[in-house]
Amino acid sequence: MPLRPEAPGPARQEAGELPRIDDAGQVAPKDARELSKLFFERLRDLPEGTPEHRYARDTLIEMNLSLVHYVAGRFRNRGNGHMEDIVQVGTVGLIKAIDRYDVDRGSEFVSFAVPCVLGEIKRYFRDTSWAVHVPRRLQELRSQLAVAQERLSSALGREPTVKELAADLGVTEEQALEGIMAANGYAAGSLDAPQGLGDEGETYRGGRSLADVMGDTDPAIDAFEHLHALAPLLADLPERERRIIEMRFGQEMTQAEIGAVLGISQMHVSRLLSRTLLRLREGLLARD
Repeated sequence: MPLRPEAPGPARQEAGELPRIDDAGQVAPKDARELSKLFFERLRDLPEGTPEHRYARDTLIEMNLSLVHYVAGRFRNRGNGHMEDIVQVGTVGLIKAIDRYDVDRGSEFVSFAVPCVLGEIKRYFRDTSWAVHVPRRLQELRSQLAVAQERLSSALGREPTVKELAADLGVTEEQALEGIMAANGYAAGSLDAPQGLGDEGETYRGGRSLADVMGDTDPAIDAFEHLHALAPLLADLPERERRIIEMRFGQEMTQAEIGAVLGISQMHVSRLLSRTLLRLREGLLARD
């Protein structure tokens, strides 16, 4: 017989039997708290993997999803604003809480579950809110630096130096600098963001964006790098092969013209050229 949310009384039917709840997500929070005690007591004695154990566990999850929505609501205006993702992460925390909860300790499940859900959501933001992936130790150091900087600024009446920050946190100056640089990866700026401010802090109309003032890649740099890497490989070639390369690509002579100069057939020039280019290509790949 399905249990209605407003009437939890019939749930306590026969001893050892769990009530059948067709829509556990519609059970009122107050009723869910009382029913959770019954389900946890029965879940403790049920063998894992049995249909009864799965039913009890799944029902506990559905009945307590309101806890997830309550905690997730605190993060509504944080991150990308996708509540579905936050609720999904919080549900993982709820499931972990259900699997770890010990009814014999006498504590309320809500008191145990809320910190689990909250911790899971906080870990989600800690791992995903950075624009650039940064090691966790640097993420934590960045948070410590922010607190230390605010505290020292109030005490000193000025911005603290790197040396003062390092001393306050008990780290080296190199580690403090690494944490400061890591903070640049927390948020990414838009290349389309206007640059420059006009009167009263308003952005210039028609002002240039960051993309407009950034330099572009100079294609000549790639050519320079290739020539720089190719120079020692050319120097190691035998005199005839090096001369063939110079005539073919420097003077733009045909293979027939090169053969006439060297006194060899065009076919021989083609074989030498192919073998030499392969050698140069392998040398460049090995250097990369």
